[in-house]
This record gives sequence, structure tokens and C-alpha cells, in this order.
Amino acid sequence: MKATEELKKEHDGIELMLRVMSAISGKLAHGEALNTAHIDGILEFLSVFVDTCHHGKEEEFLFPALESAGVPREGGPIGVLLDEHEQGRKQVARLKQFVSAHQSGDPRAAVGIQDTIKAYVDLLNGHIAKENTVLFPMADARLDAKTDAALFEAFERLERERIGVGKHEAFHALLDELQDVYLK
Repeated sequence: MKATEELKKEHDGIELMLRVMSAISGKLAHGEALNTAHIDGILEFLSVFVDTCHHGKEEEFLFPALESAGVPREGGPIGVLLDEHEQGRKQVARLKQFVSAHQSGDPRAAVGIQDTIKAYVDLLNGHIAKENTVLFPMADARLDAKTDAALFEAFERLERERIGVGKHEAFHALLDELQDVYLK
């Protein structure tokens, strides 16, 4: 499998989580209570799967490989995408604060959760579209088979060493559960 194909598959899971988050936001808007276990799982998914795993692969391995192949960081797609990664981290931090406030009984926090989910979902949907339609085709055109194989191995190593064996599969099980609860 090509390195970009692995990242696209991860995008599929992330997009599913974004749909779940939107559904949860809608339920919250109608006065339904948050399922604490689900929210905790979502926040872990955003921090570990999206940021540490997926963005880690891009920032530590793919982007430097593209820079070595002549793609500029500044004034090009890499700089834009790095900025969006940082924006996403800030949105997740805000979401965690609003969830904590909501769980502590702050009635105003529900609106903050909804607004933050909308901002995060909009950001990530646009970000994924840029990567799938611009960055990944650029990578496929510029990176040779040897570099691609090294990237794929680096991605696997990152998952083993930082995420842990079986964690990727556990996140997919969470996605399946949340999809059954919120999207069916």
C-alpha cells in the first residue's frame, strides 16, 4: 500500500467521526444529554488518532519528504496544512474545556460545545479535501517507490511506538459503535 493510501484510509475514519460529532451536536442542541463515555472516546480519538497518529505521520515524515522533493513549506500547501493542524489542536483544546464545563453543570457550555464542533468539523473537512485532492496527488507524483516504502514503514513504526499495538483497531471499533448509535 502507498503511504498516501494509508493516510486516505485514515481520512475516511476521521470523516466518519466528524459526522458523529455533528450528530452529537444536534442532539445537544435539542436538549439531549451527552454520553460521557462516548465523549471521552471522541476526545481521545481526536487527540491520539487524529493528532498524534495521523498528523504526526504527515508532520514528521510526509511533509519533510515532500520538502526534500522540492515542495516549499512556505507559500505552498505544506505551510497551509501545518497551520490548519495547529488550528485543529486549538479547537480540540477548546472542546475539552467546554465539555469539562458542561460536565460541571455550566448550562452555557452546551452552546460552546456546539460552536466548537461546527468550527472543527468545517476546518477538518476542508483540510482533508486539500490533502486528498492537492497534497496526496503531489506526493504520488514526486516521491519514488523507495521513498514511499520508507514512509509507509515510518508510519507503521510511529503507530507501534507512540500509539500502541492494537490501538488503531480499538479506534475503529469505537467508530463502528458510534456510527451505530448516532448515524443509523
